[in-house]
Amino acid sequence: MDGYRIVGRSHDPSESGIVTIQNERLTRRAASITLFTAVLWGGNSVAIKVALAGVPPLALAGFRFFLGGLFIVTWCLISRTSVRLAHGELSRILSLLVLFIAQIGLLNAGTEHTLAARSTVFISAYPFFTALFAHLFIPGDQSGPSRFYGMALSFSGVLLVFGESLARAEWNYLGGDLMVLASATLLGARQVYTKHLAQDIVPTRLLVWQSGLSLPIFFGMSALLERPLDLALTPNVNAGILYQGFVIAGFCFLVMTNLLKRYRASQIGVYGFVTPIFGVFLSHLLLSEPLSPGLLISVVLVGGGIALANRN
Repeated sequence: MDGYRIVGRSHDPSESGIVTIQNERLTRRAASITLFTAVLWGGNSVAIKVALAGVPPLALAGFRFFLGGLFIVTWCLISRTSVRLAHGELSRILSLLVLFIAQIGLLNAGTEHTLAARSTVFISAYPFFTALFAHLFIPGDQSGPSRFYGMALSFSGVLLVFGESLARAEWNYLGGDLMVLASATLLGARQVYTKHLAQDIVPTRLLVWQSGLSLPIFFGMSALLERPLDLALTPNVNAGILYQGFVIAGFCFLVMTNLLKRYRASQIGVYGFVTPIFGVFLSHLLLSEPLSPGLLISVVLVGGGIALANRN
């Protein structure tokens, strides 16, 4: 692909007109960190569902990224990282912002109209799309047969949840399920695009501006589209907001963006298979949501498919 150069552990940015893409294999240390963030992400849909009891979806996204932005700005101050944009960076971040706002908006709105466990299964299909977009747009991260077989297996798990609902004539969750699945598609695209941007935009600066620019949009859309902001900030709702803000939008976003800068996007995705496992059982333990046979089987299929799709 013209204009790109794949590197291992080092690169020379002096080549004019060349965008250097770091595309290393995961080390054991990086794999352990990736696994830890995947476990934490398992609680995200549960935290969203809990917080939606007191805050509407778009306003919730605003609160989430206000707290996440505070976390990342604090990290910038500690690490003495400048957040001042260089020439040409703003337009590229604005392109990412479109994906970001659509993806988060669909996730929150979809989770409001389905169960947290189902939301976890559908959003955890994102490594399927990450692998697909990496195959298409990241040189050196192309897919072999095992990846395509894994994609089919993973998608069969997603279709099983839909099939179970249709067989039981359960229509209440269908709209929410589709919105979360669309969010997973956009998340896969966003991860690949983030990897491109992070090659020459400092990850912390990228996240600060992504969060900061999204705030007026989320709160503005909430004011126009959602019910009057009558918050019910119970201890559980506050805990859900804080978890999404500091743990997910702050810590996990910061870690993941730095990992994506250096390592293969598709290989990072393999560790997402633990997310639905933790998410489904947290939904059962904390929200008393039912564990249907189809949902449990879908967790195995989605996880197994993602693992197969990302085999070395």
